[in-house]
Amino acid sequence: MKRIKIDRKKCVGCLTCTTACLVSHESEETRSRITIDGNGKYAPIFCRHCDKPECVYTCMTGAMSKDKETGLVNYDKNKCASCYMCIMACPYGVLKAEKEKHKEIMKCDMCKNSKEGTPQCVEKCPMSAITLEEVDE
Repeated sequence: MKRIKIDRKKCVGCLTCTTACLVSHESEETRSRITIDGNGKYAPIFCRHCDKPECVYTCMTGAMSKDKETGLVNYDKNKCASCYMCIMACPYGVLKAEKEKHKEIMKCDMCKNSKEGTPQCVEKCPMSAITLEEVDE
């Protein structure tokens, strides 16, 4: 299974990854973000599609699910009750509610519905700080 890997030493905080996410999803809000940690280093934040995703375990409606074949944690906005239990359960602070209506959870979906079919943050990062790597589960 493929996962996004981030080399924080290479990240310069240019926000190309967040822009690529916006364009890929034709959205006004990104599913990833960059923060600055306590040491002043840039820290891109993406869904890790955890092996044992707390967001899935706490979701009462089945809106969050883990695909056994791909290993991706998927979100179905039509099943979401907007209770935000998944946001509170995520140990990495990755999930967030969309800003305007607070009806949708914003999380990385690996650009699975994009015409390119690959995560656009990986494709567009000029520093090669974001890569796609094969992992064993």
